[in-house]
Amino acid sequence: MTKHYYAHSGRSADRSDWQELPDHLEATAALSAERAQFIGLGAAAALAGRFHDFGKYDPRFDRVLNGENVRVEHSTAGGAFLLAHAPPAMRLVAEVLAYAILGHHAGLPDRLGAEGSLARRLEQFVDRVPAGISEATTVDLTPAGHELRALMRPGTAGFDLSVAARMIFSCLVDADFRDTERFYARLDGLVHDRDWPTLAARLPDWRARFDAHMAGFAADSDLNRLRADILGHVRGAAGMAPGLFTLTVPTGGGKTLASLGFALDHAARHGHRRIIYAIPYTSIIDQTAKIFGDLLGDGVLEHHSAIEEERLEKGDREKRHLAMEDWAAPLVVTTNVQFFESLFAARPARCRKLHNIAGSVIVLDEAQTLPRELLLPVLRMLDTLCAHYRCSVVLCTATQPAFDSRQLGPGGLALQGRELAPDPDALAARLRRARIVQGGEMDDDALLAGLAATPQGFVIVNSRAHALDLYRAARRSGLEGVIHLTTRQYPAHRRAIIAEITRRLADGSPCRLIATSLIEAGVDLDFPKGWRAEAGLDSIVQAAGRVNRNGKRPVEDSTLTVFRAPDRPIPREIDTLSKVVRRIAARHADLLDPAAIRDWFEEVYWGAGPDRLGQPMVASMIATPSDTNFRFRSTAEAFRIIETTMLPVIVPGDDEARAWVEKLGFEAVRSGQIARALQPYVVQVPATARALLVGNGHASFHAPALRGDQFCVLDDLPLYHADSGLWWEDAEYLANEACLI
Repeated sequence: MTKHYYAHSGRSADRSDWQELPDHLEATAALSAERAQFIGLGAAAALAGRFHDFGKYDPRFDRVLNGENVRVEHSTAGGAFLLAHAPPAMRLVAEVLAYAILGHHAGLPDRLGAEGSLARRLEQFVDRVPAGISEATTVDLTPAGHELRALMRPGTAGFDLSVAARMIFSCLVDADFRDTERFYARLDGLVHDRDWPTLAARLPDWRARFDAHMAGFAADSDLNRLRADILGHVRGAAGMAPGLFTLTVPTGGGKTLASLGFALDHAARHGHRRIIYAIPYTSIIDQTAKIFGDLLGDGVLEHHSAIEEERLEKGDREKRHLAMEDWAAPLVVTTNVQFFESLFAARPARCRKLHNIAGSVIVLDEAQTLPRELLLPVLRMLDTLCAHYRCSVVLCTATQPAFDSRQLGPGGLALQGRELAPDPDALAARLRRARIVQGGEMDDDALLAGLAATPQGFVIVNSRAHALDLYRAARRSGLEGVIHLTTRQYPAHRRAIIAEITRRLADGSPCRLIATSLIEAGVDLDFPKGWRAEAGLDSIVQAAGRVNRNGKRPVEDSTLTVFRAPDRPIPREIDTLSKVVRRIAARHADLLDPAAIRDWFEEVYWGAGPDRLGQPMVASMIATPSDTNFRFRSTAEAFRIIETTMLPVIVPGDDEARAWVEKLGFEAVRSGQIARALQPYVVQVPATARALLVGNGHASFHAPALRGDQFCVLDDLPLYHADSGLWWEDAEYLANEACLI
């Protein structure tokens, strides 16, 4: 009698509806190969799929399916089998596949090191697959070997191979999940709506919509005519060969729409599968997604969440939440954090989308904000995506950083001749809106005097504490129209404040804004004057973009004053960058001159040196002709675009927020639906601060029986101030006060 082995249990006691293991392995192999075909890794991905659950042939796994409390580590056996049966020339291939197979539940491991490393798991592995199964199983690694070796360039072979391993892993975990999901969906009579139109299907309508939208702009001013010229030039470059591009357009030149026009035309010309917009700030992703959605209609996926989407329970995600797992939509608007941390991740849930990044036009908005300490691994990844995975990358910015290999040296990108904009230096001169002046030392009294002399102006400082102190001093001094903007305010509140600022600026009412760097990108404000505490030149230039933004005032009168704040400690990183600015100012009379900006970026990067730009992370991916030493898990832990651990607190600040918080107690309302509705009411706070709020009774996890610890809600609303946001520092003090008689 033939023995049956099963991958997943069903509902029937006679096992008639259980999924047999060979069926699951072959289905996963086919789905993996299908996903990897586009990127030239079909044979390798098929092997990963065929062997990923090989350990379920262990007879003890049948007891697991019967509900017994037996631990069977089934994900090592397939990798061990491949390594045991690989001839010496194929050892490298088997090892790459082993990373994916061993990691398909626990995540991509390091080669060496701790308990979960590839080497340690293989060393501790006890083979319990029946001998007859193993003896009847054959494997040919040669086709996979040809695929992998085709992706290894001299000088970058280790990193290239590590990215190939990530892509195979992505295809495997997505295929495994999809086949398992499909099996249980059939049992439960469910249909998961994962179907999105392809980019090719949407492009004719999207390009027509885009053309109609742009035709609605009248060429009735020098600025509008210049924007039209820029757009025409950028779209005219869409026929250039895919790869790396720069788009350097100063503030006010129509950079966002120009980049979208290029992406649509370039994808149509070269057959790209997807357009991905990566944006550095969550504060502007909503507005960018809305612009694209209003312009293009259906097919735009916005992927970011102040409340972590991966924690939503299985079966509780609508179509868009499902698409966030694998980025199936034809146009994805996301954050730099989501994009790059996924590319360097180890967890299966985070990596499922990687194979769908292949074949994309990737637009990196505000490219100068890429984190310096991770710059070289980021640039190497972008280069690899273009070289091997049929991507095009547009580095989009008003102040093009020194990413070119001619400036950055080893690790830089080959960007010569790849600029999309017409003569960026000439554009900078034509679109000049303001000038930067040096203010020297300015204490709070001097700043308030400057604000008093202009009815509309802003001050940007380097800390939330300084901003709040200055705001309170301005209120005490009797200045009219003083407004404070801070990340302590939840997004819906900030939007209302920005709308009020915009109204005041338009009708000439007093408007004196005190803020941190929050307003330096993506906030479309136009002040006559501004003051900026010393910082990096990239931040100063962004701040200058909020002065005379629309070009309606004389440039000579539109000033951004850069000052030093005495008695205010400067963070070490900002202090280092500001010292470079002083040196650049000594060499260049105009800090807005493109030559000065290039000089600043070059000095910052050269001064940091490769080790402080993340080169050790690149070097940690090692491959020799016979084996590898990849540090996937360690890299994922170290690759953090945002260093500090911040956690969400929901502020039920209006009737809509309170209504959604109340729905947390209703089981019929999906967590995903509630999470998206409450995103505009979330303040990100340090983990220690949230613990303080909860520990002192000022916040709590609502409906924990239904939602776990996903929804932390501020219960003590007096801790949230209309003018300055959430002040968690008062949590312990107020708790102590409550104990006093």
